Amino acid sequence: MKPIQVGLLGIGTVGRGTFEVLKRNQEEIQRRAGRGIEITMVADLDTARVQAIVGPGVKVVNDAQLVIANPDIDIVIELIGGYGIARQLVMSAIEAGKHVVTANKALIAVHGTEIFEAAYRKGVIVAFEAAVAGGIPIIKSLREGLTANRIQWIAGIINGTTNFILSEMRDKGLAFDDVLKQAQALGYAEADPTFDIEGIDAAHKATIMSAIAFGIKVQFDKAYVEGITRLESHDIRYAEQMGYRIKLLGIVKRVATGVELRVHPCLVPEKRLIANVEGAMNAVMVQADAVGTTLYYGKGAGSEPTASAVIADLVDITRLHTADPLHRVPHLAFQPDAMSDVPILPMDQVVTSYYLRLRVADQAGVLAKLTGILATSNISIDAVLQRPAGEIQNQTDLIILTHACVESAMNTAIAQMQSLSTVVAPIIRIRKEELN
Repeated sequence: MKPIQVGLLGIGTVGRGTFEVLKRNQEEIQRRAGRGIEITMVADLDTARVQAIVGPGVKVVNDAQLVIANPDIDIVIELIGGYGIARQLVMSAIEAGKHVVTANKALIAVHGTEIFEAAYRKGVIVAFEAAVAGGIPIIKSLREGLTANRIQWIAGIINGTTNFILSEMRDKGLAFDDVLKQAQALGYAEADPTFDIEGIDAAHKATIMSAIAFGIKVQFDKAYVEGITRLESHDIRYAEQMGYRIKLLGIVKRVATGVELRVHPCLVPEKRLIANVEGAMNAVMVQADAVGTTLYYGKGAGSEPTASAVIADLVDITRLHTADPLHRVPHLAFQPDAMSDVPILPMDQVVTSYYLRLRVADQAGVLAKLTGILATSNISIDAVLQRPAGEIQNQTDLIILTHACVESAMNTAIAQMQSLSTVVAPIIRIRKEELN
């Protein structure tokens, strides 16, 4: 059978890894796919550089539309990134009747609904395994492996840059800014690390997982997003003294009133496996009714791990290339006419527990006032820790762990505590997830 022909848009780190892994393992891949898969055309602005990478057997052009317009191309891989030109090219490829593979989590999180509706109308596949957690097959697991289950919640370390930074801060007691510079020097963080450290990248991925887990539209604009830039090394140290690690988690959860979609730092019990995921690794924890808890761990980025996911999508499309579109696995796991309009909850309606750090005047009655405010807001205390405030005289750090309460009640309590003259610095609030 004639090999299926693939056009590649953009050949940076992941594109080069995809080309090289596909070439290196082509015999094994063909045995699995049932026919050959060949990248026969590449679009990139630097044609000379790309031609040297792919060799004389591949046509290289500087206009992506030439790839899309080529009638011999069956599948288009989009590895350009971003929301702008990438969206135009993906929509153009769909309109031309091409299947699409993308690693672009931002594109899917923001424009996924439009893209999937267009693909459904044209009877083509848009595959995006590489968009979440790199080489970890979490999309396939949620969409196919756990299809018998009612998924209750997902919690994931889905950004390797922030996990590396938090690991280094914990291991070496370094400040955030110092570790960020180290991460940039090692290539874990971009020159502009905003998407990573502010939680935006993780929120893109959490948004995609929420849609597949619960059969709702992708709704990135409704995600609560908080990064790690305000974390300090002594919060990490205090958390450890109380039996917790701090991780940036993407959390999606089904509750009675809707769906939670949030990304923020969390205290996680150190006995949980996910709390011990270190460095730039990723891990996703899924709680479902039939299988219980499952954990998916591996490299969330990098040339060949991400290429592994891209090629897995190529193989899936190759197997289903001639199948009736109505008999394929739906893009978001649920049939398009069976999607739910369950609301995404605003953060002030979320129920969780908290770590609070308060820098207070070291005098009698302060703790009583603080606990009184919490009691008035119907917030119960789990534990209290008091530590010296460094070399500052007559001040102390109070660390309070609470039981679960609604976020709006905690917001009110924090505002009241902050107004006390004995609270001498901004209160630090970190949410706590037991992940039972």
